[in-house]
Amino acid sequence: MPARPEPLLDELYRELILDHYKNPRHRGSLPAADVTAEGYNPVCGDEVTMQLDFDGDRLADLAIVGRGCSISQASGSMMSELVAGKSIGEIRRLSDEFKQMLTDDGAPVPKDLGDLEALQGVAKFAVRVKCATLAWHTLEDGIQQLERGGGSVAREEA
Repeated sequence: MPARPEPLLDELYRELILDHYKNPRHRGSLPAADVTAEGYNPVCGDEVTMQLDFDGDRLADLAIVGRGCSISQASGSMMSELVAGKSIGEIRRLSDEFKQMLTDDGAPVPKDLGDLEALQGVAKFAVRVKCATLAWHTLEDGIQQLERGGGSVAREEA
């Protein structure tokens, strides 16, 4: 099979990002969340509030609401699909892989990131990396809060 032309791949990725932005997954709230975490990026105004419900060390369910650019909102939507049902250890590994993809030019694109692969081009724009990682940092804060006993936590990106 011939190699896919780069412009076609770029267009596919743009469409995927727009789909997640316009039709976010796991949007809403949970009636009884174990943890609520909030993230804010003052550089561009992106906001995310995440409610997390755990069953032991497994993320049983999550809900996200937010506002901001298409990158931040699509990344949160893609992340929510990927991490639902995963263990805390798996989530931390995926988070590390995603952040490495965006910050290490030589890093290979992990195959287990699913739709998040579409955001690899964000690495070219350092200011946009914070947009793409906001939901991940918020999720990590929520996990840390759970480990400290639950409740709410807020983060402001610098």
